[in-house]
Formats: sequence, structure tokens, C-alpha cells
Amino acid sequence: MNNIRKILVPVDFSEISDNALRYISGLIKESPKTEVLLLHIDTNEEDISESEQQKLAQLAQAWSHSIPSSQYWIEKGNVVDTIMKVQAEQRADIIVMGTHGSQEVDKETITSQLVLEADCPVLVIPENLQGFNIRNIALALGENSIDNSGGLQTLHDIARAFNATVHILTVNRNGGTPSVRQENQELLEYYLESLLYFHAFPRNTDIEAGISDYIKEQDIDMLAILPRNHTRSTTPSEGRLTKLLTMHTKVPLLTID
Repeated sequence: MNNIRKILVPVDFSEISDNALRYISGLIKESPKTEVLLLHIDTNEEDISESEQQKLAQLAQAWSHSIPSSQYWIEKGNVVDTIMKVQAEQRADIIVMGTHGSQEVDKETITSQLVLEADCPVLVIPENLQGFNIRNIALALGENSIDNSGGLQTLHDIARAFNATVHILTVNRNGGTPSVRQENQELLEYYLESLLYFHAFPRNTDIEAGISDYIKEQDIDMLAILPRNHTRSTTPSEGRLTKLLTMHTKVPLLTID
């Protein structure tokens, strides 16, 4: 993963963040020099306690055998704002964050807010994910133009590192003859040319359901999405589908706008 040299991981000492660290240990197995930054955010008004600092040091030590190149520290503030501040300061290439998700349609979680506001790729690791595999990646495309193609490089790096097949997935809602925009096809050919990839157009009137069904049927190990490609507005906060996928996903979700 030549272009993923620094990973930022928000941790809260829960099983959910441990789950994200387990996934990262598999992700960097072939790239042991990848730097992993462990960030704990204290949202209380009191000063940072010595016990918190000790817990973070112990966490880093516990994972040092499988995540050898790591740093750790504590910041105070709003969770999402602080994560984005540290990502910019440290120039992290990607944020990896665990989530327990939510089944409440209109509820916004910290993770679903982060994926829409972050200025770098975010990899969301769902609760109770078992094992580590990256053999099949589904890139869910909408019908609109790809506004920012740079994130496709992250997808390329991950897929190439694990020799994964990329399923370019567009849910066919109207039953017509499916196709991919010419300008999108040219970008995909440029970024995915060295990979095994193909197009899939499953029919479903509900995009989220169509994506979810395809993931189950094709044994997809990771879902990638370009949030702005799924809305005519380029305002990230309007990405309702991205929020739903973040809260409901059963496989790691990579957002790459």
C-alpha cells in the first residue's frame, strides 16, 4: 500500500475500537512500516487524567506485536472536529474507525458524521466483524459523474495489495438498459487498469437494499463508496445513503471522496 503510509485510529478503550485495531493488524501485515496513530479524545471538561494516559499507553503496548509502528496521544474536544484536526496536522492518509452502527433511520452517529465531513478516506469497521479477508471489493457507483477521482487511488492500493477483485456496482432501479457514464468509465479504467474488475447492475428499487443483497450474494469483503457520486448536490452533509450504509454495513466500508 504505497500511498497509505499513515493511519489515524480513534480509540475509546472499547471492544469496538479493539475490533478496528484487529482489522488494521491484518491490513498492514504486508506493510509493517505503515505508521499507526492512536488517538483518544476526552470530551469531559476536567483535565486529562493520568489513568487515561496510562490506559492509552497500555493499549499501544498490548498491540505492539501486531502494530509495531505506532504513536499515541490524547486530545480534548468535540470528537469529529478533533479527529479532523489531528488528521490534517499529522497528514494521515486514512482514518480507520470502529462502529456499532444504528438501526434508527434518522439517527446520526459520530462515525456517519465523520465520513461525510472528513477530507480524507475513512474506513469504517463494523461491530462483530469476524476475521480478515479482502478478496472481493464492491465499489458502489451512483448514476452521476465522479466529482473527485483522487480517492480511487486508495481503493486501487488496497485492492492491489491483496490481489482483490473489484465489483463496480450500480443498482439498476428503473429496469432499463444499465450503463456507466463515459467520463466515469474512463476514470475507472485509469485507476483500476492493473486490477481484475467488472461491472454489475443488480435490479432493485431500493439502492441500499440492492447493495446489501449484492454483498451477501457475492461474498463481498469490503464496500467502497464515493458519497458525492450518489447525490446531485456536492454538499457532503446531504449524503443520506452514505449515512445509512455507514450505520447498517456488515462489512468494512471505505468512503473515498
